[in-house]
Amino acid sequence: MIHTIVFDMDGVLIDTENLLLKIWKEVAKENGIKDIESTLKLCIGITNNETEAVFARIYGKDFPYQKYKAAASEMYHAQIQKDGLPVKPGVYELFGFLKENGWQIGLASSTRKTVVRSEMESIGLLDYFHVVVCGDMVPRSKPNPDIYLKACELLKVSPGCCYAVEDSPNGIRAASGAGMKAIMVPDLIEPDLELQKLFYKKFASLLEVLEFLRKA
Repeated sequence: MIHTIVFDMDGVLIDTENLLLKIWKEVAKENGIKDIESTLKLCIGITNNETEAVFARIYGKDFPYQKYKAAASEMYHAQIQKDGLPVKPGVYELFGFLKENGWQIGLASSTRKTVVRSEMESIGLLDYFHVVVCGDMVPRSKPNPDIYLKACELLKVSPGCCYAVEDSPNGIRAASGAGMKAIMVPDLIEPDLELQKLFYKKFASLLEVLEFLRKA
């Protein structure tokens, strides 16, 4: 019986990807950057350095990514300071169930460790995690399996005996590549036929994940 679960952060626990997409659309409109939505979708689940490489590949090596990222980051933090981090529906109900029933809980995010810990602490989730593995703690980020393999190693569990909850194609590929039972809760991207072969279950929300785990 599976009693260990590892979560992605952005797009799964906090609704930051929709917020960032909205902000980047504003930056793109002001600066004449084309097709920003399709570009950003390629970057979901990867590190900042890998994101910069994607922008360079699409817009050219002279594209001033750091300049635009700084503008987007300033807008993002102003929004968060004003309204707080947007938490996905069902987060607290699901984590309450997991804690009450003695589950091992991990976090595997491509975001930097300092940001992950700060954001999870700000919404009261940090203490729920038995392990936290971030993009700057492994050689390769998603879609490579390294981050999930590290989480399973620290949790002392076989990947096949662990659920991974993801929202993005890169995340599902990483979890599946690690040999875990990948659960997809889509955020900005619905799975195509190729991705459907990789995940174990798909749900519309974390509340549906909760109902599944209650019955499992």
